[in-house]
Amino acid sequence: MNQDQLTRLLNQVADGTLSVENACNDLKHLSFEDIGHAHVDHHRSLRKGFGEVIFGQGKTAAQIIEIMQKMTAHEDVVLVTRISEDKAGHVLDHMPFSTYHEDARVLIYEKTPPAIKGAGEILVISAGTSDIPVAKESLLTAQVMGNRVHGIFDVGVAGIHRLFSHMERIRNASVIIVVAGMEGALPSVVAGMVRAPVIAVPTSIGYGASFGGISALLGMLNACSSNIAVVNIDNGFGAGYMAATINQVGT
Repeated sequence: MNQDQLTRLLNQVADGTLSVENACNDLKHLSFEDIGHAHVDHHRSLRKGFGEVIFGQGKTAAQIIEIMQKMTAHEDVVLVTRISEDKAGHVLDHMPFSTYHEDARVLIYEKTPPAIKGAGEILVISAGTSDIPVAKESLLTAQVMGNRVHGIFDVGVAGIHRLFSHMERIRNASVIIVVAGMEGALPSVVAGMVRAPVIAVPTSIGYGASFGGISALLGMLNACSSNIAVVNIDNGFGAGYMAATINQVGT
């Protein structure tokens, strides 16, 4: 339940259009709901401004469906990350208003489009085409949280002139997410040109010495540009969530 829904419910009680008994029933699971395999956190929207996000990896399709059914009784938007195409197919059969994004492995339930709450635009940049799945996870996460987003893909340091053709958009962004594998150099380049916070996302893309993204992670952690923060390897969701949080400070 989010702030608007709670306010609407309390106003209905105050003006007599909703009985106290029915209001109590609606608030019965305000904190959380125990469904055996999960404790569904219905209070998260009130605490954090966005509902609980379902991590699809390791869950069965049946578990995801049941969690979503409990959540959609209270939420207009539900985000599921790291969900395979096979599981998503089963979920789509049971959950109307849902869309699956295969490249990002993200499923979104959206009864009504989220209102734009962010102050500016969040820009998501990928170094290579192979980094796009992680970049799209970031982009979709920030978007469903109520932000204007834009993606620029395949503009890495192997052809840095490609990046410079987008400089006006880069300089006007409120928050920038930069996704890169290999040596992970692109966030330093971008951060050195702007005042906006840059969230660096190392990916597991690369040859053997990249150690599954550890080389990119260490490179980003050692970046000399001071406006960079780094999330975990392949954690597009974490970057998108943090960018949304920054973009909505004070709104």
